[in-house]
Amino acid sequence: MRRSAFVVAFVALLVLVAHAFAQGPRPRAKKRVMAVGITVGFYHDSTTEALVTVEQLGRESGLWDTYIYTDIEAITKEKQRGNKKNLDDFDAIFFMTTGELPFTEEQKKSFLAFIHDEGKGFIGAHCATDTFYKWPEYGEMLGGYFDHHPWNTFDAPIVVEDPTHPMVQHFPREFTLNDEIYQFKDWNRDKMRVLMALDSKKLDLTKNNVKRADRDFAVSWVKRYGEGRVFYSTLGHTTESWRDPRVRKMWFEGIRWALKIGPDVPTAPVTKPQSE
Repeated sequence: MRRSAFVVAFVALLVLVAHAFAQGPRPRAKKRVMAVGITVGFYHDSTTEALVTVEQLGRESGLWDTYIYTDIEAITKEKQRGNKKNLDDFDAIFFMTTGELPFTEEQKKSFLAFIHDEGKGFIGAHCATDTFYKWPEYGEMLGGYFDHHPWNTFDAPIVVEDPTHPMVQHFPREFTLNDEIYQFKDWNRDKMRVLMALDSKKLDLTKNNVKRADRDFAVSWVKRYGEGRVFYSTLGHTTESWRDPRVRKMWFEGIRWALKIGPDVPTAPVTKPQSE
């Protein structure tokens, strides 16, 4: 009798194991974000605050785990030594970076494929557009490059262009925020959905280095890059900006969307409002 019970239990165990293998590997309970803070060009004092914010938002919401990097070793598809991770271990990458990061050709190819082909996410903060000027494919993925900040850090007059969009609907329609807003080159709103922009009517357009004749100064946008999701905002030069609850909410919603958590959001380009 005991032998029969043992056989039944053993067979049941085999059935469970076979079922588990048939189902394939279990998905991770949480998403993973690689948060990269590297300075090759101008150093921002707010870099640490940016990385901490991403970690806090993931931990407090319980939606993602953040792995903070001050190097680029994990941005590869090559197998790493020991328990080091590579791109296969992540669902999105966050950049608070400057300058020409020392990517190898393999890293460039793997980085773009991670977003474009595998449908993963990229979140760029402030100086992410001050990165990789010599790598046009990066600028195409992100949407443009830094081209001066004519007003430096100031009380920026911001207009929410898409007031029903989940990432920015919590902001007032018009507000000011003390931060450093970039002007962009190699940038075209027809290739992205602008969520917030500077109110050009309230700007001093006689400032040195004001270059955009169209007076189109985006603050935040979303776009598709192949199968991937890209969110960028020029906000984040100051530490105080990262601590503003409204801005934190924007980053939370942006990262959540990039990770494909919750419903999708509109990314189709929209025409600049005539009132601006």
